[in-house]
Amino acid sequence: MEQRRTLTISQIGAVIAGNALEFYDFLTFSFFAVQIGQAFFPSTDSTFSLLATLATFGVGFLTRPLGGALIGPLGDRIGRKPAMLFCFSLMGASMLGLAITPTYASIGIAAPVIVVVLRLAQGFALGGEVGPATAFLLEAAPAHRRGLYVSLQHATQYTANLASGLVGVTLASVLTTEEFGDWGWRIAMLLGVAVVPLVLHIRRHLPETLHVEEGPRLARLSRPQIVLGLMGIAMLASNTISTYVLNYTGVFAIHTLGMPAQLAFAGTAATGLCGMIGALTSGWLSDRIGRKPVMVGGTLLLLVTAVPFYLALTVWPTLYGLVAVSGLMAFSVGLYGPAILAALTETLPASLRAGSVGIIYAVAISLFGGTAQFVVTWLIAVTGSPIAPAWYMSAALLLGLAGMAGMRESAPVKTQR
Repeated sequence: MEQRRTLTISQIGAVIAGNALEFYDFLTFSFFAVQIGQAFFPSTDSTFSLLATLATFGVGFLTRPLGGALIGPLGDRIGRKPAMLFCFSLMGASMLGLAITPTYASIGIAAPVIVVVLRLAQGFALGGEVGPATAFLLEAAPAHRRGLYVSLQHATQYTANLASGLVGVTLASVLTTEEFGDWGWRIAMLLGVAVVPLVLHIRRHLPETLHVEEGPRLARLSRPQIVLGLMGIAMLASNTISTYVLNYTGVFAIHTLGMPAQLAFAGTAATGLCGMIGALTSGWLSDRIGRKPVMVGGTLLLLVTAVPFYLALTVWPTLYGLVAVSGLMAFSVGLYGPAILAALTETLPASLRAGSVGIIYAVAISLFGGTAQFVVTWLIAVTGSPIAPAWYMSAALLLGLAGMAGMRESAPVKTQR
């Protein structure tokens, strides 16, 4: 029988603080896409510059399956903690490199080449982090709180949204437009880099939750687990498209609606706050009524509101409209993602947990998350419709529902009756 070790609040805080910072680093590149495009992909066509930047953002997703495939299984063999330490160190080094890379105007074509290489390193690090970190949280949890603990994985991602949004609002308020575009985004990245040493120190003192001596190790996944993996890819593809379309809202507000950066980042902050509330609600609720009702209910809620939300934003492109739409959509997206991740993680055996979750998550993210923002920018340009992102999100939600249809309930509150 698998042994679980309940951790203190401070120890759990160390895991989620590191996870939040990794996503802050990763998402900052997306949130400052307009400004980074001007620095590394200058063009007289602003849409081309933005597409080039978003394509570079998407490059980071190519190495996420590789990170999940190599680091995840390593976390199943030598422990969750060393895997998390390695990934966090690599992410911090990559972020520092991005923050100090000279612009295209300074070193020419070498600048975008360096950025692409660093994005590949970031993707590898984040792909490797998800499996061990999620397994760690599950194994640290009492059985009746697994959903809540795993929801911290999603909640800290939204905390990163909130932090990045607040940093963006502050920088846009105190800097001139020229300063904000020239080097303001570098300040945002360096703020994340500054806390890397502290989080590394805290993570080094975490206990290990993997106990390799407990029971026989499984050499490979069974057929039912492979089917579970395919359903997991469909469900996580739905969630990641929704998430990255949601994260695109700030860029959408600047590039498509012509709103100032200060207002756009206020929407980003609202996304972070409401998404965090939605994620924690998802974890808490799924521990009480089950994973499946929460994931299906949250998906249906977003499906019926996505298009109306975007229509409202296009006819009400104001601060209040952006904050309201961003916040409500974020709550809906946050409501169903953690239940999916908890169901997948607790269904898999401990000896394959970090690797399997990491690979399933990374494949879904790399195929669908890495292309989402590029696709919606292209769809808007081709169709001329500002609500194209909502239709793309709706198609993804239908895919997710198809995956959920075959899922069995895994929450202890349901299975132990």
